[in-house]
Amino acid sequence: MSMKVLGIHHITAIAGDPQSNIDFYSGLLGLRLIKVTVNFDDPGTYHLYYGDGAGHPGTILTFFPWPHAPKGRHGVGQVTHTAFAIPLTAIDYWRDRLTLRGVSVQGPYQRFDDSFLLFRDPDGMMIELVSTAELDSARVHKDGAIPLNYAIHGLHSATLSEHNHQLTHTMLTETLGFNLINEHADRFRYSVGHGEAGALIDVLHAPDQRPGSVLVGAVHHIAWRASNDQEQLEWLDRIREDGYSSSPVMDRKYFHSIYFREPGGILFEIATDPPGFSVDETLDELGSNLVLPPWLESSRRQLQAALPPLRLPAGIELHS
Repeated sequence: MSMKVLGIHHITAIAGDPQSNIDFYSGLLGLRLIKVTVNFDDPGTYHLYYGDGAGHPGTILTFFPWPHAPKGRHGVGQVTHTAFAIPLTAIDYWRDRLTLRGVSVQGPYQRFDDSFLLFRDPDGMMIELVSTAELDSARVHKDGAIPLNYAIHGLHSATLSEHNHQLTHTMLTETLGFNLINEHADRFRYSVGHGEAGALIDVLHAPDQRPGSVLVGAVHHIAWRASNDQEQLEWLDRIREDGYSSSPVMDRKYFHSIYFREPGGILFEIATDPPGFSVDETLDELGSNLVLPPWLESSRRQLQAALPPLRLPAGIELHS
């Protein structure tokens, strides 16, 4: 097996109120709101993207806010924990910051020699902050509210909860190119790199846990990185050759995507690194405009009337 995905591209989840989502991820966690658009498959709702200063692949967490949807349930067949990377000395800072803002924080705990904090976002999604020396100094929002020596440096990993971890192991190792690098009890850690943040995934064997439901507070899918369109086409062939059903290539404007389900039912995506988030806004403008794909521009007025107003982070005005 010579092909390997490059790590995590992004994680997409379901939120409730979009304003609470912005206040938490941009205001409290200090991520940059890098794109305000709509769900291309359901344009009556926003699609909010957060990341580092430029929206590099491997730093991106996105949300579909459905204000009136019911709460989801965490369980097997889901990404149950989303982990961000923070510097080694940042644990106390984040525990204090979150606690002072009324967030219930658990930890620090130890896992595979890392220290981490566990808490929930306003919709109940489980978030971890993992302190690690394996940081990429470019993957940070340098102009954000959090001092650089404490700030989030992109995604660290995610936890896949599975009824039968062995089937998922086969896909990760034989199809996507991951290596099993560590295990403890019912948790198995995989990497496509050398243990660095953003190239890790944990699989939790949970045969007695009930299935999850993907609604508010739950992850919708996890995306892996492909370096370009040609590589993605090679992945499409590889996935189908290995017996998995995949979507065709879909244009998501900021990347191109294919979708398929791993054996435990979690929706996987392979997304291209290019073209990136500066195709319709300058780097300085990211997240300050309601941007639409060309095929929805004719519906801009109707969409604006249907979407709730948003208050962006301090000093940023949303241009419609």
